[in-house]
Amino acid sequence: MDIKDCLDHSCLSDVDKEKLIALNNPKVIKIIDEYIGLCKPAEARVIDDSPEDLDYIRKLAIHNGEEIELALDGHTVHFDGYHDQARDKEHTCLLVPRGEQHKYGKHINTINRDEGLKEILEIMDGCMKDKTVLIRFYSLGPNNSKFCIPALQITDSAYVAHSEDILYRQGYEEFERLNGSEDFFYFVHSAGELTDKKVSKNIEKRRIYIDLQENRVLSVNNQYAGNSLGLKKLALRLAINRAINENWLAEHMFISAVYPLDKSRKSYFLGAFPSACGKTSTAMVPGNTIVGDDIAYLRINEEGEVKAVNIENGIFGIIKDVGPRDDPVIYKTLQSPNETIFSNVLISDGKPYWTGMGKQIEIPDRGINWASSKVGEWFKGFCCDDEGNEIKFSHPNSRYTIKLEELDNVDEALHNPDGVKAAAIIYGGRDSDISVPVYETFNWNHGVFVGSSIESETTAATLGKAGVRKHQPMANLDFIVVPLGEYLQAHFDFGKRIVEGKQPVIFSTNYFLKDENGKYFDEILDKKIWLLWAEMRVSGICDAIKTPIGHIPKYEDLVSLFKEEFNHHYEKSRYISEFSVRIHKFLEKIDRIEAIYKEEENIPEELFNELDNQRKRLLKAREKYETDVISPFNF
Repeated sequence: MDIKDCLDHSCLSDVDKEKLIALNNPKVIKIIDEYIGLCKPAEARVIDDSPEDLDYIRKLAIHNGEEIELALDGHTVHFDGYHDQARDKEHTCLLVPRGEQHKYGKHINTINRDEGLKEILEIMDGCMKDKTVLIRFYSLGPNNSKFCIPALQITDSAYVAHSEDILYRQGYEEFERLNGSEDFFYFVHSAGELTDKKVSKNIEKRRIYIDLQENRVLSVNNQYAGNSLGLKKLALRLAINRAINENWLAEHMFISAVYPLDKSRKSYFLGAFPSACGKTSTAMVPGNTIVGDDIAYLRINEEGEVKAVNIENGIFGIIKDVGPRDDPVIYKTLQSPNETIFSNVLISDGKPYWTGMGKQIEIPDRGINWASSKVGEWFKGFCCDDEGNEIKFSHPNSRYTIKLEELDNVDEALHNPDGVKAAAIIYGGRDSDISVPVYETFNWNHGVFVGSSIESETTAATLGKAGVRKHQPMANLDFIVVPLGEYLQAHFDFGKRIVEGKQPVIFSTNYFLKDENGKYFDEILDKKIWLLWAEMRVSGICDAIKTPIGHIPKYEDLVSLFKEEFNHHYEKSRYISEFSVRIHKFLEKIDRIEAIYKEEENIPEELFNELDNQRKRLLKAREKYETDVISPFNF
């Protein structure tokens, strides 16, 4: 193939052609040639890693009206469309060969590969008319690292490109290092035709199609980052498939360094939590440092220990309830001059406002917000959503996008190409009446079982009906693009390859246990105590109590931690209420999990063995103590 012949497009300048030719990568050229021909942009720009090119992207987002400058230097706001405020699960589909859709289970939306490609390519025909297409190169993971997966992004949205510049490491040089290799992911995105408010117009033709065969994602007629930013959860889906085939793990996990109270040592913890279960707040516990808040790649090194990296360089976080008391580090960053993109908040006089930002903040009565593309200027008391309800000033899923380096508590190992040693993994859920605040699993296989059994209760604030339990294995269900049995088997097999004695210790947490009056036992910052105890266990500093579910803290250790950290006395009555093992509740959960997995194909035998062992331990304890609720002091 003659590379120069493939770049015979009038929308490409000679300078941009030379940037592509310099990569010496026929597959890159072929992809760009194909999608410029299909999407028909008026102009194409190839962006390398230079400061000049990155500045061009920031200015283009403002020039196009995709972002609006705010009062603080570097701050901008972006508004997604009224009907484009979250991941579109219905139209996010995995392309699979004919006859194979039954293999993937109920959790994956699938579509016949030939039919899906035909449909989305027809929708994308001419979708970039009169617009500039941006050709971007990124690195998923630290540059020049064995963890790194190069990623090519083609998009007509400067907001998408700007967001990814904040969230990911630049990768033009990574593509140079490929030296012609086809080993990269690629993503093609178009916001499609825009309204006069600069939001996607043809939302009924919104599609996000994942093609594992080609390691690509095609996305059209959307702007919300979960649908449009290829490198985030869309790339996670591709990485999960690749990881399973290459014997590593791609997980929906934070990475934080946890310190004891005297700061004498440091242990890296990873954590997987479903939405609204405390993931970001755990990653940002005061006194610890953060490597990443969302996605981690895990590999076993030559010494047989687990190393992990944050594939990202920034945070795309929910801004609701980020305030000076509970999230002081993030709040300070959002109030300081730096490169920050707000999305779907209220803007008044050049300042952003969001729900829960602090009682001392007076919310303006008028401004522009997430609904302005539909209703014009927002004002207090406006009732105009699709159900006739009052439109809130800030959307519940409104976001902020910042670089991790802007945080005061960023860890020094953020860009370590070798990753950090994983000392522990936490699986967190949300339940009001089953599990204790923290416990340590017995071993790796037991920990995988616990992770595979995560449940999260819905809240009235999100779905209108509280207490519905949603199964969320490894807090990753929405992004698993392989049969569930394969995914779980990969976790069991991963543990077998770790050298004995070097396996991360696996813990379970639950911050949402309630008393008989429906009040939470835990304050928001109490999670620091549970982390401090887990760090002590990892470091071999304290003993624990063996129970049917795992090892729980001794009362005297918690009393000491609460006193040292908060100068607060941890009552014995609270300890008994929080750490009693509710046998019947755990047995009911086991029945639910067993029923779910019996409906899936090829679930690992190891999982059912752990499930049976857990049930036997619980039944034996109930028989021994002749009660369904066993005090921790009985064990």
